[in-house]
Amino acid sequence: MNIHEYQGKEVLKQYGVSVPNGRVAYTVEEAVEAAKELGTDVVVVKAQIHAGGRGKAGGVKVAKNLDEARTYAEEILGKTLITHQTGPEGKEVKRLLIEEGCDIKKEYYVGLVLDRDTSRVVLMASEEGGTEIEEVAEKTPEKIFKEVIDPVVGLSAFQARRIAFNINIPKELINKSVKFMLGLYTAFVEKDCSIAEINPLVITGDGNVMALDAKLNFDDNALFRHKDILEYRDLDEEDPKEIEASKYDLSYISLTGNIGCMVNGAGLAMSTMDIIKHYSGDPANFLDVGGGATAEKVTEAFKIILSDKNVKGIFVNIFGGIMKCDVIAEGVVEAAKQLGLDVPVVVRLEGTNVELGKQILKDSGLNLTPAESMADGAQKIVSLVG
Repeated sequence: MNIHEYQGKEVLKQYGVSVPNGRVAYTVEEAVEAAKELGTDVVVVKAQIHAGGRGKAGGVKVAKNLDEARTYAEEILGKTLITHQTGPEGKEVKRLLIEEGCDIKKEYYVGLVLDRDTSRVVLMASEEGGTEIEEVAEKTPEKIFKEVIDPVVGLSAFQARRIAFNINIPKELINKSVKFMLGLYTAFVEKDCSIAEINPLVITGDGNVMALDAKLNFDDNALFRHKDILEYRDLDEEDPKEIEASKYDLSYISLTGNIGCMVNGAGLAMSTMDIIKHYSGDPANFLDVGGGATAEKVTEAFKIILSDKNVKGIFVNIFGGIMKCDVIAEGVVEAAKQLGLDVPVVVRLEGTNVELGKQILKDSGLNLTPAESMADGAQKIVSLVG
């Protein structure tokens, strides 16, 4: 789950991480009032959407007086920002962060991520702050420094200090930087984050070390123990189909293609998308109905797939282990009857109760195309959609 920048800063403040004072605003008048309350010579008007690259897209403006704050708020609020992370459709700005100005002396990057190679949390940092870290990694990887963190010991002060020296933090601010990184790590672990990214971390004219931006992502599987984080969820920033899928415990992610996929098991779902691409098709979604799906769940999965206007056909690919093929077949038939399917559907069943499942599909009288293998099914749906 993602949250907004201002929410991330609220979390970090609880752990002693220094952030600028700011106020969230949902209207232009609230933005102007927030600027008044802050009472600084300069305020920053920042679009709040779940995407990076806001500054380049015109979503971050520095206002030198209240009139400018009003002008920028009017300009940004309600605007559709298109960044490298939003896709071409962009995202509408529905809230702003009004933040006090900051006397920036130098920008850095600091982030915590899960490293799959070591199965540990890694602290990454660079003195190339304020730019996309992916760009730095590609062009000047030697400027990124890493510390692999022992999960038993946690982030050690000496590791944070080594990072601070490596990225050339001024010597007089090393201790503040160490405190900053230790606080960030504690927040990462205690709140079950999957990413904690500060870009930029800045040092200021008055000798402070501060998070000028904050991106926190959280492990969905741990949200049951973080009710405070769950309250930050902004449904306006999420795909309505993904929200609906979560109600039925379906793992669904929207894509841009035209072939809907309904599969049981994440690995099989990935393979299904791969083989559709192999035969020059384009998947419209990732959908894992799980191992314990009921006919009702399958019906809801079909509804969600078909709510995507781009879907021109559906490939049902089921390998029955815990999941029985007859249950899937019943769900497919029920969905077809309820929804009046007007797109081609190819069904490949294999595993537990497969013959019973195939018989249910055959006896339904519905226009469903059977497939004998993944490859056969992929070829057939690509051909039918084409």
